Amino acid sequence: MLKIRLQRVGRINSPAYRIVVTEHARAATKGLIEKLGTYNPKTKERAINEERVKYWISVGAQPSDTMHNMLVSAGIISGKKINVLPKFKAPEAPAAEAAAETPAEAPEAVAVEAAPAEQA
Repeated sequence: MLKIRLQRVGRINSPAYRIVVTEHARAATKGLIEKLGTYNPKTKERAINEERVKYWISVGAQPSDTMHNMLVSAGIISGKKINVLPKFKAPEAPAAEAAAETPAEAPEAVAVEAAPAEQA
């Protein structure tokens, strides 16, 4: 399956990206099929070949989530943006507290049951 995605280029602390079409199973730097444009995140400058992007999507190439959002904001494709942030995970501290309380209650219950047996 073909993907339209970003390929990082540039030096350390100076990122720049190429917009490329590549096979999804390969690394973005290997097996480049076609370069569709560039993106500089520091200056927010984008240069996208709109005709070629539309061609590759018509052929069956799927944009990555980040590229999908960029193409929607550029007006090249229509649709809703995709949330690319990781889902929120609640801290597991309440689960640990509940587990700690359960063993503490068990010895008290045993002591209460043993007391009536001694009275009889």
